[in-house]
Amino acid sequence: MKKRIAIYGSTGSIGTQALDVISQHPKLFQVEILSAHSNASLLIEQSLKFEPNMVIISDEKKYEEVNNALASKGIKVFAGEQSLIELAASDSYDVLLAAIVGYAGLSSTLAAAEQGKTIALANKETLVVAGDLVTETLKQKGARIIPVDSEHSAIFQCLVGEHHNPVSKVILTASGGPFLGKKPNFLINVKKDHALQHPNWTMGAKITIDSASLMNKGLEMIEAKWLFGLQNEQIEVIIHPQSIIHSMVEFADGSVKAQMGLPDMKLPIQYALAFPDRLSNNWKRLSMKNYPSLTFEPADIKTFRNLALASQAMFTGGNAPCVLNAANEIVVDAFLKNKIGFLEMSDIIEKTLEKITFIEKPSLHDYVQTNQVARDYAQSLIK
Repeated sequence: MKKRIAIYGSTGSIGTQALDVISQHPKLFQVEILSAHSNASLLIEQSLKFEPNMVIISDEKKYEEVNNALASKGIKVFAGEQSLIELAASDSYDVLLAAIVGYAGLSSTLAAAEQGKTIALANKETLVVAGDLVTETLKQKGARIIPVDSEHSAIFQCLVGEHHNPVSKVILTASGGPFLGKKPNFLINVKKDHALQHPNWTMGAKITIDSASLMNKGLEMIEAKWLFGLQNEQIEVIIHPQSIIHSMVEFADGSVKAQMGLPDMKLPIQYALAFPDRLSNNWKRLSMKNYPSLTFEPADIKTFRNLALASQAMFTGGNAPCVLNAANEIVVDAFLKNKIGFLEMSDIIEKTLEKITFIEKPSLHDYVQTNQVARDYAQSLIK
């Protein structure tokens, strides 16, 4: 039986690479659902190639374009955010690859969890914003998350067969991005074109900026807490410029396991879709002869304050990570539009964290409200 795959965010970086993986294993996977926000042309192209049963275009203004292109193929076309939630709660697929960027991915991922689905999670913001609610739903409904982020996939792989053994800590590795070693007097002048030039990874614009500011690693800390049931003190970040070791787990006896590989997102995507099997492929392999030296150094949290702010939000708990994420999505968008500078992103996030009312045990309604209020306040700080 083929696994039926729903890809939410099929036109983004993760989605397009997932389709590359699926195309290499046509006997194992069947594309059941594809979704995109507004990239109608690429969604149409993907749908004509992979022939899903259903597609969703979130931007309702693009519905007619997509429907007209696919109607003769018998592909059902839906539009709007509510359609994402309804199809995520349907029985038509086996694995949901949750690759919608940002807060927008929360509601559909929760809907899938409510139905006990297997979720290949590439949207870290879902657990950052509402990790307590998501993990409680997973337990109650028997749903399962298999992480797609390279760092969390690495931890997941290191823990296979080790679930009865106590973990001392996990060590998330960070490349340091394009500005590794730079100081504020340099960063004050950088523009988006420079920040988008990641030295190792090919990713979408939002996550690439997050990587440059180290916010990505801060969000990953919070995600790891919920994914693996960790205490805040058990999560460590270290800079590893080569991006060969994707993360590490230290066990109670002091031994450390690491997962290694070339920086290629197709590997963790394939692992998540095929789990528990490992599939062969023709991708370039890691040769240690090409990496005679792997180096590590502490993160510079005085310069890259986003990592410190994320850690602060993690330790504060409650709705603080939701505030952090909301403010970050606003400032990254503003930076990409050249409305604010690179260092101003941290200033606005910090002010937003200080301004928004703290809620220790938020409900889903509280998270929705917090997200909106934090976005509005952060936006008000952008001139």
